[in-house]
Amino acid sequence: MQRLLALALSTLLLSPCNAQIPVSTSQLLVVTTANWSEIHGTAQRYERDGKGFSKVGAPFPIVVGRTGLAWGRGLAPGASPEGPSKHEGDGKSPAGLFYLGTAFGYEAAATTRLPYLPLTASIECVDDAASAHYNELVDSRQYSRDWHSSEQMRRSDELYHYGIVVNHNTPPVPGLGSCVFLHIWRNADSATVGCTAMEQANMMLLLQWLDPRKQPLLVQMPQAQYQANRSSWDLPPL
Repeated sequence: MQRLLALALSTLLLSPCNAQIPVSTSQLLVVTTANWSEIHGTAQRYERDGKGFSKVGAPFPIVVGRTGLAWGRGLAPGASPEGPSKHEGDGKSPAGLFYLGTAFGYEAAATTRLPYLPLTASIECVDDAASAHYNELVDSRQYSRDWHSSEQMRRSDELYHYGIVVNHNTPPVPGLGSCVFLHIWRNADSATVGCTAMEQANMMLLLQWLDPRKQPLLVQMPQAQYQANRSSWDLPPL
C-alpha cells in the first residue's frame, strides 16, 4: 500500500495578505462556539451563491475539544489574532480556516465524493512530534516504526465509523497539533480530545454533501472572533 497521507487535498498555506475565503472555495462548514472554553457549538453549511454564500439546510449541534478552542495552523487570512494558540496535547480543537481532506471509515466504501480511506487494524495517526510521520495517517505494516505515540484509527467504538480529516498543521510543524478530524460523537455532552464531533446522521450528511472540486473549508472559532473577523475575512453572516 502506498503511504497514506492525511493530506488528500491541497495543503498550501495562504500568505497573510490573502484576507478572504479563496475564490476557488464554494463550500463552507462554519462551526462556532460561545467562547474559547465552551465544548458545545453549532455547525452550519454554506455554498457560494454569486459573490457571497448562502446557508444550506438547518444548523446542527457539535462538540469540540475538552478544553475548547485555540487558534490552529491553517489558512492565514490576516495578522495573528488574539487568543490562545493550539499545541500538541492541549485538548483544544483548532480555530481558524482549514481545508478538508480525505474521508475515512470502517466500511470498504462510502457514499461520498471525497477521497475515502477504509480503516484497517494497521492504520494509525501519528501524534509523536519526533516522528518523520507526525500528523500523518500511515499503514504501520509498511514502515519501520519511528514513533512512540499514535492513535489507532480502527477503534472498538463507533466514533470513527465515518470521519473526515481536517488539514490542520499541514505541512506539519512538530508540536503544533496533529490528528484532527470531523467524526461521530459519543453523545451531545462528551467533548473530544481536539476534534469536532457530531451525530452520525450529520456526519453522513457532510460526507454526501462535500465535493472536493469545490475546495471545502472548515471555518471554526468562537462567535465573537467570527463576528470580529467577518468583514475582513469575507465570511458569511451567521
